[in-house]
Amino acid sequence: MEVVIVAIFVIGYLAIALEHPIKVNKTASALLTGVFCWTLYAMSSGNPDLVGEHLGEHLSQISSILFFLLGAMTIVELVDAYQGFRLITDRIRTKNPVKLLWLVCWVTFFLSSILDNLTTSIVMISLIRKLIPDKEMRMFFAGMIVIAANAGGAWTPIGDVTTTMLWIGGQISTVNIMEVLFIPSVFCMLVPLLYLTFTLKGTLGEVPNPEHENVGYLSEKIKGSGIMLTLGVGALVFVPVFKTITHMPPYIGMLLGLGVLWVVSEMINPHADEALRKPYTAAGALQRIDTSSVLFFLGILLAVGALESMTLLHRFAEYLDHAIGSQSIIVTLIGLMSAVIDNVPLVAASMGMYNLDAFPMDHFIWEYLAYCAGTGGSILIIGSAAGVAVMGMEKIDFIWYLKRISLIAMLGYFAGCGAYLAIEHFRGAY
Repeated sequence: MEVVIVAIFVIGYLAIALEHPIKVNKTASALLTGVFCWTLYAMSSGNPDLVGEHLGEHLSQISSILFFLLGAMTIVELVDAYQGFRLITDRIRTKNPVKLLWLVCWVTFFLSSILDNLTTSIVMISLIRKLIPDKEMRMFFAGMIVIAANAGGAWTPIGDVTTTMLWIGGQISTVNIMEVLFIPSVFCMLVPLLYLTFTLKGTLGEVPNPEHENVGYLSEKIKGSGIMLTLGVGALVFVPVFKTITHMPPYIGMLLGLGVLWVVSEMINPHADEALRKPYTAAGALQRIDTSSVLFFLGILLAVGALESMTLLHRFAEYLDHAIGSQSIIVTLIGLMSAVIDNVPLVAASMGMYNLDAFPMDHFIWEYLAYCAGTGGSILIIGSAAGVAVMGMEKIDFIWYLKRISLIAMLGYFAGCGAYLAIEHFRGAY
């Protein structure tokens, strides 16, 4: 039966990777894979009660990740509803393409470390649409936004879902991951950025007059945007501090921040019409978050949990160690695989392959995995959530990205790998 369960897992994996060609949403594939793996495991074990206990243990760990993501996504949606991010993006006004590229990349890098790479990519693409009318030039900027967003999200526990998974799972700590991955993440963005600095040709195009859109009862300048931006960013940044002080799970701190923003959003324009006010409340934000992504994580983590309970992942890790030997090569290959296969199941599988007893918190393998899985997806436009979002928003062709961006993204990836391994070598950590 183990062979059948592994076959189902592999088929589910392929269905997720080939989401667009087969036209089946990856969330559906993930949910079916998770359910089938656990069902077959229970039916073949001869002790379904024990399997149920294992499932409950995994569900406890999974739910902490899902509640964290739900809270974070709602906070970001709420800040965006008040156009809080415009307070940052509207201050970028240069007409020089190279100077603008540097500004956009650094803003993306640091914004992604506070929010997440997907949200940051959407915000920055919305910005460059206003600043760069020329389609070809804008696609180069979009490619760099993908690289910068993934690099920026890798070095903080709240910037990328895979880093968040490792943080919540106890594999990495807040301060240490920021210290050890900041320089490699900068290298990952800086190498492609320097290349385009000397090769980027053309102009931004003629910027049209800005159109004033009707945004409802709050008018163009929405009341409370500054307050919501400050509170939203403050709530996200406070989560690691809350965890350090109270030793409570991170999702408790995230829900605390969401609760505060929810109360404040209800107090802004309390006398306005309920229907017009709803889009600017947390209740409205909850309706706009990407629930399918949350269910995708649920399905994937359930499937990986089944393989972990059957000790299949542990045995696979032993096989890799025997066949390849070098942990740095194994993790580097995992990062390259994340360009083709979603990095969430890759990291989830890696967390099941290596246990905390043998590889304690802040071990080399967890730090390097956070970097590789977070940035390797930039090599192909379909390799990360940020890339897929940018691909959809700007209608960037897969082949165009492969020809123009993939090589410099790979150079940046390996530059970051080299920077991390060099730093760890001098620290004597591996």
